[in-house]
Amino acid sequence: MVTAIILIKAKRTSISDVAQKMVNISGVSEVYSVSGSYDLVAIIRVKTNDDLAVLVTDQMRSIEGIENTETMLAFKAFSQHDLDAMFSVGM
Repeated sequence: MVTAIILIKAKRTSISDVAQKMVNISGVSEVYSVSGSYDLVAIIRVKTNDDLAVLVTDQMRSIEGIENTETMLAFKAFSQHDLDAMFSVGM
């Protein structure tokens, strides 16, 4: 299993549209809108590096509104916490 984190800069008027299109791509686990230098963070989980290459170079390229991306490959997971539980604390 290949896990990648993709940082996405989108056109200001397209952030929600880009996020919705991203979550419809097979292999995209989550998409978060974030503060800082990037607009969105996508968590990708695919079987192979070739699957990741197709996702980034073919599927994401067709999404209008993406201005720039940075893809980071995860080497090792240090936590297996349930993300839903972690982000719902205090809600």
